[in-house]
Amino acid sequence: MNPKYEFLKTVKPFNLLPDEVLQGIAELLEEVHYPKEQILYLQNESKLRGVDLIVQGEYEVFFYDSEQNKRLAATYGGGYCYGGTSILLNRRRSFRTVICRKGTLVYTLHRKEFLALCRTYEAFLHYFTAEYGRRMLNEEYAHFIRSSRIQPENNIAADQLYSRKVETIEYRDIVACTVSTPVAEAAQIMVNQKVSCLFVKNEQDQIIGFMTDLTLRNNVVARQIPYTQPVRDVMDQPIVSIGSQAYIYEAVLLMFQTRARYLLIADKTGYIGFISRNKLLSSLAQSPFMFIQSVKLARSIPELKQRWQKVPEQVYQLLNRGVKSEIVNQVITTVADTIAINVIEGVIAEMGPPPAKFVFMVLGSEGRKEQTLRTDQDNAIIYEDKANEQRELVREYFLAFASTVSERLDHIGFSFCEGGFMAKNSKWTHSLSHWKRNYSSWLQESDPEAVLKVATFFDCRFLYGEQGIMDELKAFLNQELERPKHTFLHHMAQNALQYEPPLTFFNNIRTFSKGSQQVFNLKKTMTPIVDLVRAYALRNRIFLTNTGERLEALAQKGVFTEKERQELLQAYYYLMGMRLRKQAIQIIDDRKEPDNLLDPKSLTKIEQVTLKEIFKVISGFQTKIKVGFMESLH
Repeated sequence: MNPKYEFLKTVKPFNLLPDEVLQGIAELLEEVHYPKEQILYLQNESKLRGVDLIVQGEYEVFFYDSEQNKRLAATYGGGYCYGGTSILLNRRRSFRTVICRKGTLVYTLHRKEFLALCRTYEAFLHYFTAEYGRRMLNEEYAHFIRSSRIQPENNIAADQLYSRKVETIEYRDIVACTVSTPVAEAAQIMVNQKVSCLFVKNEQDQIIGFMTDLTLRNNVVARQIPYTQPVRDVMDQPIVSIGSQAYIYEAVLLMFQTRARYLLIADKTGYIGFISRNKLLSSLAQSPFMFIQSVKLARSIPELKQRWQKVPEQVYQLLNRGVKSEIVNQVITTVADTIAINVIEGVIAEMGPPPAKFVFMVLGSEGRKEQTLRTDQDNAIIYEDKANEQRELVREYFLAFASTVSERLDHIGFSFCEGGFMAKNSKWTHSLSHWKRNYSSWLQESDPEAVLKVATFFDCRFLYGEQGIMDELKAFLNQELERPKHTFLHHMAQNALQYEPPLTFFNNIRTFSKGSQQVFNLKKTMTPIVDLVRAYALRNRIFLTNTGERLEALAQKGVFTEKERQELLQAYYYLMGMRLRKQAIQIIDDRKEPDNLLDPKSLTKIEQVTLKEIFKVISGFQTKIKVGFMESLH
């Protein structure tokens, strides 16, 4: 019996082929011996003569990153077929780098015969495309595939910005004084130590505040506070810190989101130093964070509009550099937040101080920090309860305030919400007690409209004002959710089941007509993931708003396995990246309003295969919610 024929019968997917075909292929196999360890293929450079079938020995397969570190390394032994996806989907270039071990024996089938088999036997072809689709659900794998198509200098830039950790930054030592230190003495310490930020410690040696040049100007000189007063009377708060193992981009975004100019750096032992925003940004001169800084410094509505119009270019550049779509989401959200805060402060400056403490909160995709380039306004206002004689005055101010803010945001490019979920709508600007009644009644009503309102307002996020008001509302909602809400959660779960992934019985992408194109809706394809994760977050009283953060919290509670979390997360952000890229191209190249419709024919074969695998993941999780979530509610 021919040993090559017998071997082929054990190798996937050759074992799917008829015996007579295998016998013919066995005669075509070329035997190759590798007496010593050597590099066979370099990622995205080496062209493959054919597919390699390992008989004995091993292949080590991996990606090199920009610093020549091995990433996603894997070892394959006897019976493994390497090179099929590279020939089919990467113009014969090896996707990954391959090193063979000493003494490896390989049978090679020339690419012409391999391609002939793919054309003739659909199951044989599907094995390679499906294998690739599954791999592309791994965000790190997808990152290196995307990165292989861009210039090396951009790879390095992306690695510097999005792979470096805070611990690599040159930070300053902490200089501190006590809360009882007189202002004049504190200022002298800053001069002597040559620091722009002096931290303030309490009696327990805990850092509770800080003093800067701006503190002295705004809180001391402008208010004519005696220099003999203790710093506790003038210091700024709150303290903002980040772990040394966090990424640099996380540090910068945290500074913009909290409006902090200084960031304490912590490790397991406590605070180890601090860094200023200006110092951090100066080290990232070519980054999108300098763009965010320019948004922050804009002073007029025309300036803000101009900045927002440049966001699509930033998004396109980031995606082309292989930056993860969840990071791109955060950049868009931070820019949008910065613009909104700028507008809010401008309106307050014109109208005068608010007559009550309040919170301006954002909802929907903005509340989840998952904004795209097709975005409208979703916001609301909560103000503190006031005595009867003040209620009308307070309400009148905030309705006028909300209307002005909304009009200006619309002018900048954030269109009015078609569903009316805006603070300028009198239904969504109310006192804290009124908002509590809203949530309570929605949870009790349990009809589709009430479910929609809870879904929208459960995704609420603090943007501006008094954080304590938001905290009190969430504490109230937490108490409400402690009581059984079976009917309501049943309807909430139904939301995640309404939309079926657009995959036909024959594994094709289901489309509908739009002009001359056949398209499907990317946003609707992503919606089941958002709805499913939100439903589980509500049931488990998790008040994080971001889908990725909710998934991580649910996994920690054991609701999802780590594998399930990864699958959902990778599926969601792969679709998000596709959606952001499409919208950026529509705005930049087509000069048109972006949409969420995509023609599968415009995608590469790689992308089509990956999409089909994603649709299967979503469908599988819809089955999970039917079986597990909803049955447990009966």
